[in-house]
Amino acid sequence: MIGVAVAPAPGHGSWAASLWAQLRWELASLRVFLTLLVAIQLLSGVGFAIGIGFFFQHIPVQAALFVATGLPTINLVTLGFLAGPQQIAGLKASGGYDFIRSLPMPTSAYVVSWCLVSLAAGAPAMVATLVVAAARYHLSYQVSASLVPAVVLVVATGAMLGLALGHAVDKPSLIQFVTQFFFFAVFGFCPMALPASQLPHWLETLNLGLPFEHMAVVVRAGLTTGLASDVARAYLVLAAWTVACYALVARALARRH
Repeated sequence: MIGVAVAPAPGHGSWAASLWAQLRWELASLRVFLTLLVAIQLLSGVGFAIGIGFFFQHIPVQAALFVATGLPTINLVTLGFLAGPQQIAGLKASGGYDFIRSLPMPTSAYVVSWCLVSLAAGAPAMVATLVVAAARYHLSYQVSASLVPAVVLVVATGAMLGLALGHAVDKPSLIQFVTQFFFFAVFGFCPMALPASQLPHWLETLNLGLPFEHMAVVVRAGLTTGLASDVARAYLVLAAWTVACYALVARALARRH
């Protein structure tokens, strides 16, 4: 489960040392689960990329490209957004959460380490999904340098959403329920692999303020030319959500005594 390693006390270590200790702890405690999750994401991303073609005799190239560039976003946020709060709920249920809050671990090191773990889990599935979709539908991507900040921001936003949910909600059972609800709502009704225009107007409007559509927009903008719109706005929305969620996490972890 997610834990916080014992960091050097203030004045006797560095931020980098705290980050390294936290990262080692998480990789060690998640080694079995992380391997399984990477495998599941690989199978689900690749499987969906292949399987969507079975529903249609012919898929237009633009439609296939839209789907293919939306699926990697799901790969990038699955661990941070869905697994993170469930692991924190487990700590709260077992009584280990108070111990975590008592440690002198810098909040920023804790957050960055979880973002790195989320990236490590999502990146292989993202690459595999893109490669398989390109081969299946004869697609070509126009990869630009903006893909790097897009991936980093999407992973950070997803991870911060998960951490904020896990730390802000007190009851472990409620965390589990909310996480399952979001899993259904986000991946079923957020326009990540489908155009927002296909949703009811009220749902399309609602998604403008949520981060999930914007995650797909910035990733799609880094993989294609002309397929994504309002990219600058998408970056601003994601940045706002990331900062707000970080503030919630920092506030929760600051209540150490």
